[in-house]
Amino acid sequence: MAEFFASYGLFFLKVLTFLIAILIVIFTVAMLASRGRKPGSEGSIEITNLNETYDAMRESLSFSLLDEQAEKLARKDKKSEDKAERKAQKAAAKKARKQRGDGETHVNEPGKKRVFVMDFDGDMRATAVENMRREISAILTTATEQDEVVLRLTSGGGTVTGYGLGASQLDRVKAKNVSLTVCIDQVAASGGYMMACVADKLIAAPFAFLGSIGVVAQIPNFHRLLKEFNIDFEVLTAGKFKRTLTVFGENSDEGRDKFLQDIERIHGQFKQHVDHYRPSLNIEEVATGEIWAGQDALDRHLADELGTSDAYLMDQLEEADVLMVKYQKKKSIADRFSIGVQDTVDGLLMRWVERASKIHNTLS
Repeated sequence: MAEFFASYGLFFLKVLTFLIAILIVIFTVAMLASRGRKPGSEGSIEITNLNETYDAMRESLSFSLLDEQAEKLARKDKKSEDKAERKAQKAAAKKARKQRGDGETHVNEPGKKRVFVMDFDGDMRATAVENMRREISAILTTATEQDEVVLRLTSGGGTVTGYGLGASQLDRVKAKNVSLTVCIDQVAASGGYMMACVADKLIAAPFAFLGSIGVVAQIPNFHRLLKEFNIDFEVLTAGKFKRTLTVFGENSDEGRDKFLQDIERIHGQFKQHVDHYRPSLNIEEVATGEIWAGQDALDRHLADELGTSDAYLMDQLEEADVLMVKYQKKKSIADRFSIGVQDTVDGLLMRWVERASKIHNTLS
């Protein structure tokens, strides 16, 4: 028996070594490939026509409700309609090319309104701003004053610098006289509201949380613990308030007061920002760090109307071309590999947690 386990263990180690070697080769190739990538090839803008998406959904459901014969006739008619539409589009494109060749611009000719849709799912560092700024740049290359930008935003807040940049990016849309609508389906708090309040129109779902117009900073201090073990920690600075509070050093009352002053100053800037974009609200009433939902948020003018982003966009489908704009970053082989490994590990951990939970519930 001992011989069997020894042989099995040796075989297992060989297989494991072989797999590790393969993974190292794949990772090395991926790194070399990413180094050789050309500048500007990090990603691309993807456009999805939501009119076509919803039309396809409606047709699919409508056809499924018909009997077999009626469905065949309906699909035949739809095929003819699509053919005629493609022919008309082809003719329009040919005419446009000819006009460009003749030097005709026709910039002032009215066309169908376009609604450009973006998604922003915020984290503490507002990392989604990097993609959003590219999406906005792409939109502004073609958007006109008759168009509209809709941002579906979800964020509980985070860093001042990250969300401040996000608000500035949204202000670029307004600077071009393009209407900006922000839809909040779940939460726009603190930094999230710093971005949302820039909107010309702010729509919140009935139970979405808005507000938290305040600033918070917290820092642990291990000075007494280090002192107990006779460990000294020195902080050397040039400038009286270069460092006000530290993690390991002894904090003074003067340092705390200065830190609080800094927070109050940032809070004041936050209040000015919100008051500038939403002068109808009472800034002193809402800048307390509290949050409100539904009618309470509406009554305090934190939002302009109640509703979901889905309802708003479906209304726009009747009169506009609704286009989903998304910057898709190209993932290297190394990125895909690491994401795959992470997903696998997360899946295994979640399964073990679920099993442990079931065992616990059974025993209890």
